[in-house]
Amino acid sequence: MIIACVLSVQYVFSQGKDERQIKKEEKQKRINQLIKQEEEGAIIFNKQSVFAIKLNTDGYGVFYEVGKQKTIKTASIFQFELGERKHPKEERITPGQGLFLSNPYVYGKINNFYYFKAGYLQQRLIGGKGNKNGVAVSLLYGGGITLGLLKPYYLKVQDFNTGEITDIKYDNNDSIFLDPLAIRGSSGFTMGFGEVKLKPGAFGKTALRFDYGRYNEVVSALEVGINVEFYAQKIPHMLRNKENQLFFNAYAAILFGKRK
Repeated sequence: MIIACVLSVQYVFSQGKDERQIKKEEKQKRINQLIKQEEEGAIIFNKQSVFAIKLNTDGYGVFYEVGKQKTIKTASIFQFELGERKHPKEERITPGQGLFLSNPYVYGKINNFYYFKAGYLQQRLIGGKGNKNGVAVSLLYGGGITLGLLKPYYLKVQDFNTGEITDIKYDNNDSIFLDPLAIRGSSGFTMGFGEVKLKPGAFGKTALRFDYGRYNEVVSALEVGINVEFYAQKIPHMLRNKENQLFFNAYAAILFGKRK
């Protein structure tokens, strides 16, 4: 009886040991596969966080993203972006009459057009690095929501009768806003933030990302792409120009971050 119990305990112990050994070997096998795939050019990670500075054909912006790998070649990305859109007719003018301390202004501009985006993207690897000094190429596509932020554009103007200089925004009946002789420059950056109007919309984008980082733990990349946005209402940006709801641009961005 005692011998049977001892043999039974030994059997259970050895079986548990065998199962642990099998799991350990399977884990090591998966690790070896990942190492091999990384050596062959695949970008292997669990999560990644990336910050980027971008230059659009109609402005500039920054974005932050969090990504999670789904398969060897695909990843899901949540991206958040903040930027400013410039009108193609904007032209900075320096006030005359020797007012060298005055801020340059944009004639006819009635709103600063900022935006905030939140979106979901898919990233698909289409070309591995080949070696640690190579470049991995990925395709990104997706979309999300965008929120236009319209801040009234203020100018410093001088009253010809009293000589007083005041800050004003555009009023439909305010001709002094468009009088170059009265304009003394743009007002401060913070002027008008208490009057911001929100314009909701949606966006879609597609891009190619070139990751030239030497190690998988570090993100060093260049991204080029195109972006389209549509807002629920027309955007009043510049006087005497068409107000648009649909915006299209191309961009280039420098990215840096980390993976784990």
